[in-house]
Amino acid sequence: MQLTDRLVADQIHAVLAAAEAGGGIAPIVDAGDPILRTPVLPFTGQVDDATLARLAEVMRATMRAAPGVGLAGPQVGVGLSLFVAEDPAAISPEAAAVREREPLPFRTIVNASYEPSTSERVAFYEGCLSIPGYQAVVARPRTIALRGEELDGTPFAEEVTGWSARIVAHETDHLGGILFLDKAEMRSLATNEAVARLWNQPSTQTAAAELGFTLPSSLVL
Repeated sequence: MQLTDRLVADQIHAVLAAAEAGGGIAPIVDAGDPILRTPVLPFTGQVDDATLARLAEVMRATMRAAPGVGLAGPQVGVGLSLFVAEDPAAISPEAAAVREREPLPFRTIVNASYEPSTSERVAFYEGCLSIPGYQAVVARPRTIALRGEELDGTPFAEEVTGWSARIVAHETDHLGGILFLDKAEMRSLATNEAVARLWNQPSTQTAAAELGFTLPSSLVL
């Protein structure tokens, strides 16, 4: 797929029209659609600020309705460097401590990029709204250096740690045409039901032993 500024603008207007017809919720694109494998364009004013804000609000409503903790532009059919994220972290205190999972207030991030800021990695099950019903273990940096812009265009640079770093990295990967399964330990692949029934422990050590995959040597549990 060859993206152009005009095409991206048309994609945005199409999503807004679909959301208007769908009670404010946009359809989520499933894996297999070329838009999920196409690196996005940076936001450079393809639409006006009000239209961009409307898109972000539709993505927020769509993410919450799914429900999920993040949603990137390509997942609603828009090849633009934009994602929304929000995590109430409604899990047990033990799991939250092991996974370093703290509430992530709602954010809209434009033109995001990240780099690992530590050699330490953490490996947990994660899923994706574009690959419904399945999860797999992905090893990701414990802390990342995130750069981007707020919705109003204000640039920022910050470090993000723990589960919030996982969410942000997952969504930023979408902007490069990367799905979480590209980075996953495929022997860990499981349905949501199997994860809930068998592998809902705070760490992934038991799953690794039983399913026969190796956790990274730099893993921090």
